Amino acid sequence: MIFSTSLFLLYILPAFLIIYFLLALIPRTWPKNTFLLVTSIFFYAWGAPVFVFVVAGSILVDFFLLKEVGRSEGGKRKILFWLSVLMNLGLLIYFKYMNFFIDQFNDILSWFGSEPAAWTQIALPIGISFITFQKLSYTFDVYKQRHAAVNRLQDYALYIFMFPQLLSGPIVRIGQIYGQIRNRKAQENSNERLIGFYRFTIGLAKKVLIADVLGVTVNEIFALNSLELSSGLAWIGAVAYTFQIYFDFSGYTDMAIGVAKMAGFRLPENFNFPYISTSITEFWRRWHITLSTWLRDYLFLPIAYSTSRKWKKEQYMGIRTDKLLYMYAAAITFLICGFWHGAAWTFIFWGCYMAFFLIIDRLFFLKWMKKAGRIPAILITFLVLVIGWVIFRSESLDFAWFYVRRMFLFVESPNDVWLNSKFWTILGVATFFSFWGGWKRIENWSEKLFTAPKSLTVILFTVVAILLFILSEATITSSGFTPFIYFRF
Repeated sequence: MIFSTSLFLLYILPAFLIIYFLLALIPRTWPKNTFLLVTSIFFYAWGAPVFVFVVAGSILVDFFLLKEVGRSEGGKRKILFWLSVLMNLGLLIYFKYMNFFIDQFNDILSWFGSEPAAWTQIALPIGISFITFQKLSYTFDVYKQRHAAVNRLQDYALYIFMFPQLLSGPIVRIGQIYGQIRNRKAQENSNERLIGFYRFTIGLAKKVLIADVLGVTVNEIFALNSLELSSGLAWIGAVAYTFQIYFDFSGYTDMAIGVAKMAGFRLPENFNFPYISTSITEFWRRWHITLSTWLRDYLFLPIAYSTSRKWKKEQYMGIRTDKLLYMYAAAITFLICGFWHGAAWTFIFWGCYMAFFLIIDRLFFLKWMKKAGRIPAILITFLVLVIGWVIFRSESLDFAWFYVRRMFLFVESPNDVWLNSKFWTILGVATFFSFWGGWKRIENWSEKLFTAPKSLTVILFTVVAILLFILSEATITSSGFTPFIYFRF
């Protein structure tokens, strides 16, 4: 089920909140948790009735494996740990990557004139990448004794299945949420619920009124052939997609955080004005924060640490060992990051593209950008990101190369038919809110929006939120809904 549908907005969400608020009157936590878990399973099963059993089965196995890991020692503990890791990675590889591997194998067979292997395409369970990373973080944290194994199956199942962040994050670690699963009474009050409603409607508006409007033009521009696509349109499509993916994904995150807050949970933030970054290094501190910190803690740092124990010299090939370690760990981490996003060469290349700029940041680019000044650094970083998002959006590397070349070859074409005033208005709004919110003075003001409001502020923001909700719902009714971009990951 998707947040930005009339069914969810007008029926499922109100019914859930009414029942949940009534259960909140009961002093104990388990009735709310039970209802939330049942709702979450229903939410997932609505779009993937078969795969809910796959996820539920893996949760059941993981729960007992990790309980045993928590009380075992030595070789048995390590074996159980690896069983959990291999099970979760095995499910991810089978469902997400097996089609890709078979297609590559068949391509190799075709080069030698052989018949392709018979294969039935495997459907992709929604949200499996996010679910896998969340489950793996729990596995690592229990094994490394950063957190005790959860004792109640219901609590662990709720940690994985909780519907606000189930499909596209934020990726939540057990230490961030377990205390709230057990007791969140202090966070269940009218102020928190009202702030959650504000946050939800802002996310809904970002998705429906900005991202989806930009997406119509983006889809049409990216569908143009070589005779129709001018350099100007190529740039417009690339920039529009850069804003579309941000408002689409951050909109989902705002909605997830908002629904969770209305239920008394505080989820981690996932975005912090990423397009005001002065480097790609800074961008990954501001974009998809829960993924980038996951990659840092569970991939980058372990790779760098394990490699540092083998590289004993102070430098190799005239480069300091600490820089080489960073380059090596960053390359592997973002190769995996790209492949995590999708089973396609475009995502792999996108991951390598990001790794390249992280590496040159470390070598010299950060110093150069600092000398260039804040505004030039932001513009250069934004240009790098625009090209990166073209690769991310493309169906093939050939198309990505064609599109990027078209951006810089200054080819003219009369196809400006889609560039109406509505598109330009929304593009301007997207640009304004992407860059405007990052300046410190305005950041301080915007923080007040999500603190306990008083009197006139309550009325003002409630009216604005209701208007945004009505306008978004009217748009969905007239135009239909568009799935979130990150749902396919």
